Amino acid sequence: MGRRTELSVFRDALDDAGQTIAAIFLHGPGGIGKSALLQRYADEARDRGRTVVELDGRAISPTPAAFREAAGDALTDDRTVLLVDGFEHCQGLELWLRDRFLPRLPVGVLVVLAGRRPPDLGWQSDAGWAEALCVLRLTELDRDDAVELLERRDVPAEAHKPVLRFTSGHPLALCLAAESAGRSGTWSPDRYMVETLLARMVGEPPSAAHRRALEVCAHAHTTTEDLLRSVLPDDAGTLFAWLRRLPFIDSGRHGLFPTGAAREAIDTDLRWRDPHGYRALHDTIRSHVIERIRDAPEAGVLPAATAFCYLNRRGGVISRFITYTRIGEFVECRYLPEDRADVLRLALSAEGPASAALVEFWLERQPEGFWVHKRADTGEVVGFMGQLRSAHCSTEELSADPVVAAAWAHCRAAGPVRSGETITITRFLVAAGSYMRPSPVMDMMLWRVVAGWVRDERVAWSFAAMADPEYWEPLMAYTDQQLVQRCRPEVGGRAYGIFAHDWRVTPPDRWLAVGALQALFGPRAMPKIGAGLELTVLARGEFDTAVRDALRAWRQPDLLATNPLARSRLVTDQADGSPAERLRAALNEAVDGMRDDPREAKLHRAVVATYRQGAPTQEAAAERLGLPFSTYRRHLAAGVERICERLWDRELRGPASEAGS
Repeated sequence: MGRRTELSVFRDALDDAGQTIAAIFLHGPGGIGKSALLQRYADEARDRGRTVVELDGRAISPTPAAFREAAGDALTDDRTVLLVDGFEHCQGLELWLRDRFLPRLPVGVLVVLAGRRPPDLGWQSDAGWAEALCVLRLTELDRDDAVELLERRDVPAEAHKPVLRFTSGHPLALCLAAESAGRSGTWSPDRYMVETLLARMVGEPPSAAHRRALEVCAHAHTTTEDLLRSVLPDDAGTLFAWLRRLPFIDSGRHGLFPTGAAREAIDTDLRWRDPHGYRALHDTIRSHVIERIRDAPEAGVLPAATAFCYLNRRGGVISRFITYTRIGEFVECRYLPEDRADVLRLALSAEGPASAALVEFWLERQPEGFWVHKRADTGEVVGFMGQLRSAHCSTEELSADPVVAAAWAHCRAAGPVRSGETITITRFLVAAGSYMRPSPVMDMMLWRVVAGWVRDERVAWSFAAMADPEYWEPLMAYTDQQLVQRCRPEVGGRAYGIFAHDWRVTPPDRWLAVGALQALFGPRAMPKIGAGLELTVLARGEFDTAVRDALRAWRQPDLLATNPLARSRLVTDQADGSPAERLRAALNEAVDGMRDDPREAKLHRAVVATYRQGAPTQEAAAERLGLPFSTYRRHLAAGVERICERLWDRELRGPASEAGS
């Protein structure tokens, strides 16, 4: 099935009277089809009247004498084709074969070595072998050949998609899946299939640490030594070097990754064998990836976001909207003025002249919000996205763009932005040939959007404008982006749905915590992210008033419990205690934050004497501190103002900000 390139190379070698190619070296992981291809080679050679000698490396003692004896006719008959399967079992003979055995064979003998590991680099550095050896790496079957194999084995068409997703075209995995698919339209790998793939492709790891390294590599999108260190701190370097030598592990720009069937078999086995260990591993990898998204320089953000989204592939939703295919074929670039014509051309083609005019409008105002997607090899522009960001919107902008106007109208009605906050609007998502449907370019756009959600803690609202919102709603609901009802702004006759998320109500850390469970168990097993939360979003003036009221109610838990701050992010981000206790704890942190600063120590004393120690009157507090009343009032006012500033900063940024304020 398939293997057209490999068969063509072999046929050309058989027919080449000048014997340009004297040897072919096939390599690839277990079950990839090396033995089946060698059988095809044997049939082709016999059809041409050639003598075929077939050796199995597992059955030969790995000594020159044993190999020479097994080769037999190849030593004397120049019409012989020598086929060696399982060469990894006698790969210790590679140097002897290259330098001693093969050069002494009669001219005309064609040798094919097939094993799991690639040939030694000595072949390429040897001038005599550089052209005489052809190295072929066997990979999975392409989709058409894989489907043909399934059809020949009468696998129902409805089962093709899950089978192809699990096997990635791996021949042995396809054959095993075909045996278990039956006549029903549903399919999932059974234990026999998983165990067979593990035995044939992976084998028995040398130690528990090696097994864990394999499990990390199978679960993560790509594996670096840095990621391994987060799970296996003592052996990361050694284990990474071991992984990269395995025949079913590939290397890419961003790290190591297993072939598809090996990845699925290892990950599926761990999930079945050790559910608690699987979740712990998932959580560790996920934390590492989130840290990368937040800390990465600009060039590293998209790979980190890709890795994050990949961890959600088991959740049953994201995999329907993200392809994870052809990664590396396209690149994301910041918009530059020279991209203008291509961007406007794509906008005109995909959305029409009215939308293209709005793209031009926003390019003039926020060019920094646009990303352009190009083919890596040619630089051709094949997509772009525009993400607008602002703390306010002018009358001209609201009048020009009905989508932006609708987003701002919802924001003002449901929870206006406050001082220091912004909103983002994912306004344009255009990919050539696949407008508003999953594609490799759309993948990159969605990854960029997710990275923004995780990285930017000053955003109050995020919006996304999507054509055909009903199609995208499952993905948006999974990520807690809610469709704004009765809101369908039109541009050029095309209606858009607007999805919204208030990050003050469900901030990034809470959103990520619930998402971690959905990634493993799917959305049905989890409550809605905001369920049970009734957060209050206060404007700055309202917030400061609530802080002053809370200070006055320091010793009155019932009043603290009804204070608006008890339902704010300031309090709900804390895990322990009643709302009143959490509010008092937040006040304590802010007050005590002034104690160790010499410039604020006098403010701290005024606040403590007035509220924490409960002086009956301000005059009594001033007398207790030994201060003139006017000086005391000045210190108290400045102290309360500083507390408001500290708590407001924490409200906007989250608990971590207080430590650094």
